[in-house]
Amino acid sequence: MKLHPRLHPIIYVRGFAMRDSEIEDTVNTPYMGFNLGSTRIRQSHDRSFLQYIFESPLIRLMKEYGYSDVYLDGKIRDDRIPRQSIIIHRYYEQAETGEGRRPGIMDAARDLSDRIEEVRNHVCGGDPKAERAFRVYLVAHSMGGLICRCLLQNDKVGSRVAKQSVDKVFTYGTPHNGIEIGGINVPGILGLWDISNFNRGNIAKFLDLKPRGGKVNHLDGKFPAERFFCLVGTNPRDYNLARLVVGASSDGLVRTENAYVEGAPRVYCHLSHSGHYGMVNSQEGYQNLVRFLFGDHRVILRMVPEALPLPPSIRREYDAKKRVRGSYLFECTMMPRGEAAIPLSDRRAEHASAVFRTYDELFYPERAGLQAPRYPVLGSIFLDSSKITSGKTMVFTVDLTVRSTDFWVDGILSKKRRIPDENLYRDKIVLKVVLNKDQWTLRYIESDDNWGENRGTGLSRDDAGPYIPLANRKGFRAKLYFDVTSW
Repeated sequence: MKLHPRLHPIIYVRGFAMRDSEIEDTVNTPYMGFNLGSTRIRQSHDRSFLQYIFESPLIRLMKEYGYSDVYLDGKIRDDRIPRQSIIIHRYYEQAETGEGRRPGIMDAARDLSDRIEEVRNHVCGGDPKAERAFRVYLVAHSMGGLICRCLLQNDKVGSRVAKQSVDKVFTYGTPHNGIEIGGINVPGILGLWDISNFNRGNIAKFLDLKPRGGKVNHLDGKFPAERFFCLVGTNPRDYNLARLVVGASSDGLVRTENAYVEGAPRVYCHLSHSGHYGMVNSQEGYQNLVRFLFGDHRVILRMVPEALPLPPSIRREYDAKKRVRGSYLFECTMMPRGEAAIPLSDRRAEHASAVFRTYDELFYPERAGLQAPRYPVLGSIFLDSSKITSGKTMVFTVDLTVRSTDFWVDGILSKKRRIPDENLYRDKIVLKVVLNKDQWTLRYIESDDNWGENRGTGLSRDDAGPYIPLANRKGFRAKLYFDVTSW
């Protein structure tokens, strides 16, 4: 087994258990959901169906990276443990084992601080040099992410040693900006099942921060945002009945606009908050997790549109000096080459996760109250060069679509000769990143018309960086920039 040089202990912080029965189920499971996997069915070339099994993040970390748990003879080990250990933060125990009360977020964060120091002692064994170098990864689902933020952001919670030991944080479906029901943030006085934990005013209190524009999804400079990852789910249909009051643009419990931290890398995946199609027990979640924790390259994809032509019928209305209004949706799915097709980021209009921009935001920012154009960032993913299966080239695809919303002419919805869901631009681009000493060589193939196995064309470059020029016969033009950096 090939061990990765960036191995650190992983502490998993589980999410919110609402009812007493859920707390009981949580306490009675040794790994609190980190051991749950999933199966998928795919069709083969001969019409038969193949079953793909994702064992669980716990098992895959053990198989692929040499991690182990800390249980021995039915107890948590109290002796030396290896650096590649997985620890489950069991903060719901006091609700079930005598005290009879639910732990608050600040209490759970203090316990997490103690847990980090405990792991540090077991890993380092009192060696001062090892203690100075000690680092830990926090992996959290749902409310667990708020517990991690409480430790990192509230100076009154936890020790300095514990805070400084945290190297990276990965969150699945965390309500960083609270939970909304029917479009309204949950009340701060709703004590039932501790749902008030997700009120923005209460979040601001236990994180000890000042809201910005009414939002609490920022780290307030207490932790590097680039080392804090947010996985945002976009599948509400496979969650429980909460989806009916939370809304479509969500994972069934947390709305997409509330599931990320400002300035932090984030991806959108068509996954539910939990359940059989949940994000923790998904291959997509796991692949993002290990690439963020152990990867060595980050790719940020952004587009600068230069021309967004109008359909001919709408163009005639515009030329006739009529008032035309419309906006644009940018869809992008990013997928690395591998044995199975696993999208790392998947933003689509049908999942209510496409990037939305108005025409003024792109071309007339002053009319939109902006100081500069708001160009769409389509994706931010991490890659691991150790996963290269052939040669020294990292390969991934970008499935890109640009389309408009419906157009309004003089305040009336236009239906003239309109083709439903017509794309303004669409192509699947293959990007090849070759590592040559300290320099990147990037080549691309527009694979809708060319074989992706070809050598490809080198990227163009200007003062903003390397880019792919995009154009089609409709008159669409844009620059697709790739920022590839060491991580």
